[in-house]
Amino acid sequence: MPLGRELPQLLKQRLFYKGRKFNFEVNRLRLPNKAEGEWECIRHPGGALAVPVTAEGKLILVRQYRFAVQGRILEFPAGTVEANEDPLETVQREIEEETGYRAQKWEKLGEFFLAPGYSDEIIYAFLARDLEKLDKPPAQDEDEDIETVFFTPEELEKAILEGEPIDAKSISSFLLARHLLV
Repeated sequence: MPLGRELPQLLKQRLFYKGRKFNFEVNRLRLPNKAEGEWECIRHPGGALAVPVTAEGKLILVRQYRFAVQGRILEFPAGTVEANEDPLETVQREIEEETGYRAQKWEKLGEFFLAPGYSDEIIYAFLARDLEKLDKPPAQDEDEDIETVFFTPEELEKAILEGEPIDAKSISSFLLARHLLV
């Protein structure tokens, strides 16, 4: 098999941390060229994200505090896929919890790796339409501090290009949905 197609050989796998949402492991590998080394990896069950669009063509995002970046960033509603849960179920729950809206029409936009250099997390992105405002306020998790915000696609594109803090999964999902938002 030509170099570049053969997969590395796993020599040793160590679980360093088992967490609520992800695990952290260190793996010793032998590469096809016989060199050996260690690679750290975050094992994550995946996430699901909604690009919610109102009847007026506005996008619903949330602005929330994220400890890792010590600030508030814009994101589309999203959440971690729980054990034995379909990603569509995840995002249907999350959009209601985070925004107080329910979508009647769902379309899969695609899926992508979030940061494959150090994690196996996959994001499942969906377009959410035919939104209905729920009678009750959003049922945010105890550890969430979320504000619902509305953008036109043009306003969101401008915010992205001007460097407003927006996470990569939201930018990627917006790109996947952009051609459907006209």
